[in-house]
Amino acid sequence: MIELFVLGSTELRGTRGDASVILTQSKVLATLVFLTLATPRGLHRRDRIVGLLWPELDQDHARTALRKAVHVLRRELGEEAIEVRGDEEIAIASGALWSDAVEFTELMSGKRHARALDLYRRGDLLPGFFLPQAGAFEDWLERERASMRDSASAAAWGLAAMHANDQKITVSAHFARLAAALAPSDERMLRRVMQLLHNAGDRAGALHIYANFARQLERDFDVAPSAETQRLVAEVRGEG
Repeated sequence: MIELFVLGSTELRGTRGDASVILTQSKVLATLVFLTLATPRGLHRRDRIVGLLWPELDQDHARTALRKAVHVLRRELGEEAIEVRGDEEIAIASGALWSDAVEFTELMSGKRHARALDLYRRGDLLPGFFLPQAGAFEDWLERERASMRDSASAAAWGLAAMHANDQKITVSAHFARLAAALAPSDERMLRRVMQLLHNAGDRAGALHIYANFARQLERDFDVAPSAETQRLVAEVRGEG
């Protein structure tokens, strides 16, 4: 089976041809990624794909560009890896390709959070990947990236809470810090993590996470943390 890794570094294994041909052609890689990750899984309309990836071209030229991309995918992955229905729909054939990103979402759906986080430790979805003149694809990719990152943060928090209930404080604190790191702009998550660390006796850790958050908030938005967060900080410091 072909394996597509898109969390962190991008890899393509098990192809019949030269994987680098796909990985070095951004529109071909983007086509493969969209066909693999877009929901609902299965067949996707060509009109949607060309609108995302070739918005600068008229319909005829955009469809020609998509046909060329699909030709490359078939040549390097194998003819049977790409399924078509009529002239309008295209998909990755069922069972032809495994992806770490798809596996991550399935593990999250099955509440297998520890295994999901093991996959996510490689990094975000296609970090740094950019397609000029394809803003709609960029928007789609950013939504997918943010959704997976939010899911990973929620998984880490769930594991932190579970280990806290089991009195496994060190393990709980590890996952709590990971949850905060994966959601650096989520103030509600910040407070949850600070409270857990404070309850575990890690006052310095709670204040360190707060200081990082406050610096980023000031740098990015020129605002201070909310009054609710500052009240929690005072509690952790033992003030008032």
